[in-house]
Amino acid sequence: MTQRIHSYFVSDLGLSELEASTLHRDYYTRYGLALRGLVRHHGADGLDFDRKCDQSLPLEELLSEDETVCKLLEDMDRRKTRVWALTNAYVTHATRVLRILKLEDLIEDIVYCDYAVPDFSCKPEPEYYQQALDKAKVSDPSKCHFVDDNLQNVQAAKKLGWGSCVYFRERRATDGELRDKEDAEGVDATIESLEELRTLWKHIFKT
Repeated sequence: MTQRIHSYFVSDLGLSELEASTLHRDYYTRYGLALRGLVRHHGADGLDFDRKCDQSLPLEELLSEDETVCKLLEDMDRRKTRVWALTNAYVTHATRVLRILKLEDLIEDIVYCDYAVPDFSCKPEPEYYQQALDKAKVSDPSKCHFVDDNLQNVQAAKKLGWGSCVYFRERRATDGELRDKEDAEGVDATIESLEELRTLWKHIFKT
C-alpha cells in the first residue's frame, strides 16, 4: 500500500522520489491520512486515489481470516454492546477487507472516510469522531470504547471524552522479546494482543 501511495505522489503529482517520500510522510503525520493532504493541498480526486491505490491491492493474497479475532467478536455480548468499525479508508475498501477477514457479519456498521466529498474528515480529526457518534445515534461519548493501532487516533478519542480508549501496539517478530511493554500517554491502556480486551472490557463479554 505504501508503495502504491508513493507512486501516486510521483505519477499524479509529478514529484521526484525524494519529494514524494517527504510529502507522504508529512501528510500522514499531519493529517493521519496521506490522501487528506493530497485533497487539501493539491485538489486530488479521492475516488481516483481509491481506484489506483486501495482498490488495486491484491487483498485476497495479503489477508486471511483470523479465527481468534472472529471468536473475540463473537464472544461480545450484543445485549451489552454494539460493535462498529471505524476506518480512514473508503467504504469499498473497508467492506472488502471485512469480507475477506470474515468479519462483515460481526460488525454492525462502518464509519468511513467519504472520499467522494472533497472536505471529508478522518481520524484523528474531532469531526470524524462526532460523525461516528451521530451515525451510531450515541449522545454520550463516554459510553463508547475505542481501540486502534494508531496512537494519535486513540489519544484524540480520549481527549473528546470517549470511554475506555486502548492503543493496540501489536508485537512483531522484528521487535524482539526484550522490548518492554510501556503504556502510551493519553490513553487508558496499551495492549499487544486483542485478546487482552477480554480482561480490559470483561463487562461486555458473554459470561
